[in-house]
Amino acid sequence: MKTFEYLITDALGIHVRPAGLLSKEGKKFQSEISIAKDGKSVSTNKLMSIMSLGVKAGNTVTITIDGPDEEVACNAIKEFFEKNL
Repeated sequence: MKTFEYLITDALGIHVRPAGLLSKEGKKFQSEISIAKDGKSVSTNKLMSIMSLGVKAGNTVTITIDGPDEEVACNAIKEFFEKNL
């Protein structure tokens, strides 16, 4: 299992566009990828679940990746966050 934290710097936080892109990115991997904020954790495969977290600029989220391709998935998701959020 791989885990990392990320501070959201996008002025709008995780809104519909990046949430959709995150969901699409997460579906590329066999591993289960989840995002958590304030103790609530959801799968990145579900757009509305990501939106339900209400992630704003300045919030820190925790990403957890667990599965057969977790190393590759972790690197890709970190890169996604750095480029988009």
